[in-house]
Amino acid sequence: MTRITIRVEQAPFDFGAECARFAEGGADTGAVVTFCGIVRDDTGTLESMEIEHYPGMTERALTKIAEEAARRWSLSEVLILHRYGPLRPGERIMMVATASAHRAEAFASADFLMDYLKSRAPFWKKETTRAGSDWVAAKASDEAALARW
Repeated sequence: MTRITIRVEQAPFDFGAECARFAEGGADTGAVVTFCGIVRDDTGTLESMEIEHYPGMTERALTKIAEEAARRWSLSEVLILHRYGPLRPGERIMMVATASAHRAEAFASADFLMDYLKSRAPFWKKETTRAGSDWVAAKASDEAALARW
C-alpha cells in the first residue's frame, strides 16, 4: 500500500527538512526522488505570482493523480506539497517526492506527477509585473510533455 501525502498550504516549507523526513522510508525503499519548484522571473520584471485554488477540490484532484502514479509504478510513498497565495521570485512554490524500491520507478513517477501538476492541477496563477497583472496561460510545451504519459 502506497502512503500518499497531499498538502496545499500557504506557509513556506523547509525543503531540506521535508526531504530528510521523506527519505526515512521503510526497508522496501531503495530510491527517493525529490523535486522542488521555485518561482522564477524569466523577464526580470516579475514582482509576484498569486496562486489560487479551490480547497477540497484541489486536494482531491492531487490525491487522484498520486493514486494513478502508485498504480503505474511500484511506489512506497508519494508526497505532493503545493503552496498558494502571493509568492515572490525565488520562493519555493511546490515539491514532489516519490519513493520506490528502484530508481527508475521513482524518477518516472516523479516526472509524471510534475507533468500533471504543470498542466492539469487545479491551480490558477496570476503574475504581477511592473506593467500590470495577468493570468498565466497554458503552454503548448507543458501539454506536449503530459501527452507522453
